[in-house]
Amino acid sequence: MTEFLRKYKLYIGGGALLLAALLILIPIFGRREEPVEETTEETIAAISSLTPEELAQMQKEELLQDITSEYERFGIVSVNGYINLRSKPDSLDMKNIIGKLSDGAACDILEEDGDWMLIKSGGITGYASGSFILEGQEAMEKAWENIADRVIVNTEVLNIRSAPEVNSENVIGKARNGERYELIEEAGDWAKVLVEGDSSGSGTEGYVKIADGNGEIRYCLDAARKLDLRMMALTQYENIVFANPDGGYINVRKDPKDKGIDNICGKFIKGCGAELLDTVDNESGRWYKIKSGSVTGYVNSAYCLTGQSAKDTAVDYAVLTAYVKVDALNVRSEPSLDGKVWTSITKNQAYEVKTQFDGWVELELDNSDGEDVNDKAYVSTRDNNVEVRYGLQEAIEYYPAVEAANAAAAFRNSICNYGCQFIGNPYVWGGTSLTRGADCSGFVQSVMAHFGISLPRTSRDQAKCGTKVTSDKMKPGDLVFYANSSGRINHVGIYIGNGQIVNASTPRSGIKISRWNYRTPAAIRNVIGS
Repeated sequence: MTEFLRKYKLYIGGGALLLAALLILIPIFGRREEPVEETTEETIAAISSLTPEELAQMQKEELLQDITSEYERFGIVSVNGYINLRSKPDSLDMKNIIGKLSDGAACDILEEDGDWMLIKSGGITGYASGSFILEGQEAMEKAWENIADRVIVNTEVLNIRSAPEVNSENVIGKARNGERYELIEEAGDWAKVLVEGDSSGSGTEGYVKIADGNGEIRYCLDAARKLDLRMMALTQYENIVFANPDGGYINVRKDPKDKGIDNICGKFIKGCGAELLDTVDNESGRWYKIKSGSVTGYVNSAYCLTGQSAKDTAVDYAVLTAYVKVDALNVRSEPSLDGKVWTSITKNQAYEVKTQFDGWVELELDNSDGEDVNDKAYVSTRDNNVEVRYGLQEAIEYYPAVEAANAAAAFRNSICNYGCQFIGNPYVWGGTSLTRGADCSGFVQSVMAHFGISLPRTSRDQAKCGTKVTSDKMKPGDLVFYANSSGRINHVGIYIGNGQIVNASTPRSGIKISRWNYRTPAAIRNVIGS
């Protein structure tokens, strides 16, 4: 009884129990159209005869009835993770995903369509898999375990910040109208909320400013969250800067000037989005200070779009993306825990989503240069291991290899800098052109040929060249190879230092920089020599 009452902040003890029971239960026994004028002896006797457990159960039912009264046909999600909310009852079309419902999210069931239910939750109406939605007594029991103080967003978009202060650099996410976030604590105009995950300590926390009617705190159940291409891609930015260069990329510089490779700290590739932090005018032109992913620096404004033109263009480049949140995540050959684990992917990496199912996504890791171009790569979205949302590409941290006194090191650095000139150029399966398009092994073959190093055409054959290298001995210019689910080499990139490779990845991303262990390497080879 005490545990139950504490859940509702009714700290009752000793002789106050009967009085509290009367105050709580009189509305139940005496529910009428007109106010209750007196408490009868029969009512008092009936209440007095109840055990503490019976009193607790009656209060529980009353509170559940109040909280679920906003739903005409109440349903609640029961799943390990979340399910998708779709505009159409089709699980194979990832473009119809409009929202997601986490475990414990409540909804109104509008109608049934075979295995699907048309539901409404958090201001969104769409289709969800009916096998994950409880009704009746099961739903009420599930609801009881998921009621909590939550912030309900009342404005179109509300910034989620890492600290309770307005600062252009502390925005970590966006909350949208109708969404609900579990309250951790309230502090004046601000509320600390659970953004993702659970309250066991594994979740992401943030602050929202609830003053001026932006949000209200209510004891309620969770609801759906929107996943809309335009909203999810563009509302990540207060003031968006969009990379629209004539070439493949824009250099991001430490200082707003236009000379010296030692001033470069990143690559801002066509299709990337960034937050505009400042504008600087000097003798070399206008510069934008931007933050994109982990990169903060200056880009030449002549090659960027801002304002409405940036928004209109950026929408066409937004794709459904999986952002990894754990140190290592297994990749399987089929969307099942029984599927073969054939590689793993790493934290803070973003991967394009090819298809999405309830509980699983198929990723676009990279394109093969062999006959196994349809190799499947599935990861589980359960347990909040990945965040799946529409987004833009982000800038890549990159520091060019500098001059080296050692001739061998200088030669290797030249290879790396030469290869990185072609970042942003197209991926073409079977191609070998550094400008018009190449696949992974064609890119490596052509870069090395420029320096007089002859290699076979495919990555599988290239992996037989040179000498074996361990990861702790890897040097810029070494080749890093990756295998498919059968263990056969099917992809290659050139190690450029700083834990990165340059590689021809996919038709969407073209030639790009990736982390050297963005998926598990199968081999590392030195084809340059000592």
